[in-house]
Amino acid sequence: MLVRELVERFEQFAPKTWAEPGDPVGLQLGSLDAPVHKVLVTLDVRPEVVDEAIRQGADFIFAHHPMMFHPAKNLDLSVPQNQMYATLLKHDITVYGAHTNLDSAPGGMNDWLAAALKLQDTTGLVPSNGSTATPDIMMGRIGDLAQTMTVVEFAQYCKEVFHVGGLRVISRTPDAPVKRVAVLGGSGGPFYQAALAKGADAYVTGDISYHPGHDMLAAGLNVIDPGHHIESICKPHLTQLFQEWAQENDWPITVQASMLNTDPFTFL
Repeated sequence: MLVRELVERFEQFAPKTWAEPGDPVGLQLGSLDAPVHKVLVTLDVRPEVVDEAIRQGADFIFAHHPMMFHPAKNLDLSVPQNQMYATLLKHDITVYGAHTNLDSAPGGMNDWLAAALKLQDTTGLVPSNGSTATPDIMMGRIGDLAQTMTVVEFAQYCKEVFHVGGLRVISRTPDAPVKRVAVLGGSGGPFYQAALAKGADAYVTGDISYHPGHDMLAAGLNVIDPGHHIESICKPHLTQLFQEWAQENDWPITVQASMLNTDPFTFL
């Protein structure tokens, strides 16, 4: 089969036009008309992931994070990122990225995160700015925990759910009750006011920077920052989704999730 057959099916699930403006989703490198036999699903496209794809004989890498957030200014192969592009081309590996369109898709990234937290009665958090997104296509989710916890207990719960070695807590009231929770995978700091407006007791998202952290404190919102890498939850879910489509459509492909941890941070 060809790469485009899998891509066309995926884009029925999460159209590229649901991505936020300027988000470089879609084909990253290679050709949609390239044959595909083995798919490697990953959060990030890093040199070590490309090496893994080569070892596994994968000819298609499907990533959540786009490989090319910033265009290359040259093709100097002493730059690791440029060498990675050259390695991909040498081994005829096609790369595709699905980012904020997957974040907004019903049954996609933020539903997976909400389900991991066992949130109940979830609804969308932030309307998508994608060019064809309807009002029901939203990034983030908000829902209720089955049982009320304190902020500290909820932070510990997030550590366990997302298997992180550490996280950051923004709160003036660590003993305050948490029942209603908003979650947005990735860098959700700019959207904390939506969590406030929808009555969240706590907001789970990554990459909170210093000054927005102060703003969240002043607003009285409890925030849990377990990092950006919790989006690696996409790997088993996308793998299962692609395997189901392969079975339904009799596609002669195998699909596996990357086994690598691409989180750049280590907690000491």
